[in-house]
Amino acid sequence: MRWDIVACALLGLAGGLAAQTVPWQPSPGHEPVPIWPGTPPGARPGPDLEKASAVAKPVAGRPWLAISDVSRPTMTVYSPGGKNTGVAVLVFPGGGYQILAIDLEGTEVCDWLTSRGITCVLLKYRVPDSGPLWVEACKCQVKPKVPAALQDAQRTLGLLRLHAAEWHIDPHRVGVLGFSAGGHLAADISTHFDRRAYTPVDAADRERARPDFAVLIYPGHLWVPGKGFALNPDIRVTHATPPTFLLMAEDDSVDYVNQVLAYYPALKNAGVPAEMHLYAKGGHAFGLRRTTFPITAWPELVEKWLATIGMIPR
Repeated sequence: MRWDIVACALLGLAGGLAAQTVPWQPSPGHEPVPIWPGTPPGARPGPDLEKASAVAKPVAGRPWLAISDVSRPTMTVYSPGGKNTGVAVLVFPGGGYQILAIDLEGTEVCDWLTSRGITCVLLKYRVPDSGPLWVEACKCQVKPKVPAALQDAQRTLGLLRLHAAEWHIDPHRVGVLGFSAGGHLAADISTHFDRRAYTPVDAADRERARPDFAVLIYPGHLWVPGKGFALNPDIRVTHATPPTFLLMAEDDSVDYVNQVLAYYPALKNAGVPAEMHLYAKGGHAFGLRRTTFPITAWPELVEKWLATIGMIPR
């Protein structure tokens, strides 16, 4: 997907961005933890240029926050305030692999999950150009030189399992949830978990990198345009791919509905438990913010699905 298209449709840059000069920080009481003990693999040389920007174009009547130029990825653990189910969800915000919608598709997701007794781990993965991009000139998807987002995701899943006892997590009930490009990242790690995309660093990289379940909300980069409902050949679904939940609006003009229509049959043909929900209206990048469209009640569907696959109590 071309970033100029995503910028117009997703960010509403005509409305303007109010940039901050300091990197994003979570709310008080939550500490961002570096996921790499030193320089990340394949890191670009140069200073840390991370910026946080308030996006003027609102979603459900409210602005949202984008962060860009992330070179030092972190994870932030949000623990449940009450009953702990032992389930953990690693959240991947979207943003076309160029920015991260850190509140709309990140911290607000953690508020919901923790209220349901689920540990939320928000990954601030590296951007820009850390995942595939659609290039109009060749009408093809171009893979990044360094699969930085996948590296960050694999590393973080290993860290979650390594520290499971400390964070009161069941290492066999750790899933992923991603939006837009983050939805692609959820599919990417669901099909690339048996081998690290980097040279292992320490004990965390000896832990399993396979998610126990995956939730993809309006994902991108799964479909090959111009080839019917062809699945991106880099997404190699097997019987070992984890149970998957898919949700999308048919009028999504950024990551067309064909994304899930390509992925769902591949899951079913491989014998992977999968559930797909399609809605006529809803567009793209609504996160958890309720609108007049029924699709924005999707968190309730995910909760029922998690109970159905035995992750949380019925």
